[in-house]
Amino acid sequence: MLLVLDVGNTNTVLGVFAKVAKMPASDASSASEIPHYELLVAHWRVGTNAMHTVDEYGVLFRNLFAMANLEAKGIHGIVISSVVPPLDSTLRQVCERYFSTKPLFIEPGVKTGMPVQYDNPAEVGADRIVNAVAAFEKYGGPCVVVDFGTATTFDCVSPKGEYLGGVICPGIGISAEALFERTARLPRVDIRKPARIIGSNTVGSLQSGLYYGYLGLVDGILELLLGELGEATRVVSTGGLAPLIGTGSRYIKHVDEFLTLEGLRIIWERNFAAKPVTAPKGKTSAAPKTSDAPSKPWPSGKSRSAR
Repeated sequence: MLLVLDVGNTNTVLGVFAKVAKMPASDASSASEIPHYELLVAHWRVGTNAMHTVDEYGVLFRNLFAMANLEAKGIHGIVISSVVPPLDSTLRQVCERYFSTKPLFIEPGVKTGMPVQYDNPAEVGADRIVNAVAAFEKYGGPCVVVDFGTATTFDCVSPKGEYLGGVICPGIGISAEALFERTARLPRVDIRKPARIIGSNTVGSLQSGLYYGYLGLVDGILELLLGELGEATRVVSTGGLAPLIGTGSRYIKHVDEFLTLEGLRIIWERNFAAKPVTAPKGKTSAAPKTSDAPSKPWPSGKSRSAR
């Protein structure tokens, strides 16, 4: 099985993929095989806490596995996308101590199969690259991925599968928090679509402003992006609030809850395929020592080569 983790500023999403088929390596003379994972057998969303220790995260993950009747020893690969650098060392130790596996972190030097056209490719968040890879693989290009997280990101991919860049704006959650903290008499409300646009009370008015105000922001940005990329551009949304905002948008046609997890799976398989390990006949090959890979920037805007 393959364990994938998407570590965000607010939440960490975990998924477990089962191997359903095997693809022969490109070199027919090699006895190694490339594991191919397709079936998402379990997934969880937990709070991200940079103060948790290795053992606290280890116990949490093992308990989640136990609830799903999964064995930790069944994990043969782990891939992590993290935008919380202080947690990287902790999660690396969790993987090695509780799963006996060295994780692959999505970072400079990792093969993604997608050229990055950013001025400084090293600045692009790992989760944005992962989403772009998954969207292009599943929906083709050109495409835009709208990820509703702590920040809402719009990531653009060209028809050739190049990461072009995008837009970053405050997420609806932190926008709401700013409103509640700076106004003494306005109550905290759930963020949801109200029954009416015109609120007849304070709660309804707040919900209408938050929902329709943010929906207007999203559609306004998408309208401009589609003007540059073309009307044939596919728009995909993901993230915790994607079902809420994505279903109300004029431009979002696909709400893909597990897009990031799929992207992590795809990148892991591409890196496994890039480093085949020849095994004796009758035995399967071991996973590559991905943690020993040298750190390099994302493919530079000058060379445009895929990594």
